Amino acid sequence: MTYENAIEAADYIRSRFNRQIETAVVLGSGLGAFGDELGNAVRIPYESIPHFARSTVEGHAGQLVLGEIGGVKVAVQQGRFHYYEGYEMPQVVFPIRVFGLLGAKNVILTNAAGSLRTSFKPGSLVLIRDHINMMGVNALRGPNDDRFGPRFPDMTAVYDRSLQSIAYEEANNIAAERGIAKFLYRGVYCALSGPTYETPSEIKVFRMLGADLVGMSTVPEAVAARHFGMRVLGISCVTNLGAGLSGGIIHHEEVMETGARVAEIFKDLLRRTIRRISES
Repeated sequence: MTYENAIEAADYIRSRFNRQIETAVVLGSGLGAFGDELGNAVRIPYESIPHFARSTVEGHAGQLVLGEIGGVKVAVQQGRFHYYEGYEMPQVVFPIRVFGLLGAKNVILTNAAGSLRTSFKPGSLVLIRDHINMMGVNALRGPNDDRFGPRFPDMTAVYDRSLQSIAYEEANNIAAERGIAKFLYRGVYCALSGPTYETPSEIKVFRMLGADLVGMSTVPEAVAARHFGMRVLGISCVTNLGAGLSGGIIHHEEVMETGARVAEIFKDLLRRTIRRISES
């Protein structure tokens, strides 16, 4: 996917929504309901956008929603593209680069993840403070186009600390207002290629490496966003315990059910965080 391809896609999106995008949001499995929160929304199916791939996974609607949250112009990706679907990395991160060309300064990446810590129960939300890439490939592999970013971008702080602080404060406010227990934590996300869930032995290894969460997305997009110079906030929704930690079998239906269960708090957190980010 070339810079010219990304320009073509961005130009098409502008023809449908000719307003400056400030923040882009990528919604993970079971978390797509947030796309319905936008005011003055324009919905564009992926197949209408030049060079966009297609989302083939249950729980990913496969459309781009553009609109407003509290006056903030937002682009919401209802359904991402995964490496395990057979797409190449340039296709997986293509929307992120298009968001950058649309002027987005911030990207919020969400996902459904397995927990490697029994203290992170299903239904918990976790701010990603760092990641471990175990996918076997880097999103920036291949010739570098300097218009997207430098050849060797620094990854010391992929996930912006100031954005994490905003989200954490808003989560504490929500918990206090609703009279509920703490629901937002911080952790390290380990990305794998998928599509199989992990074995119990693999889970043990990832825990020894310092991972708190495991999933099959997010890291390529985070790398591409930092390459472009955007600020990144990552939020995982814990949908299950990793293999061998609960004694049960992991299935995709569980992922969808948990996403639906936390939808209201998740949407509230995103709304508040997006508004606060626009002021920072």
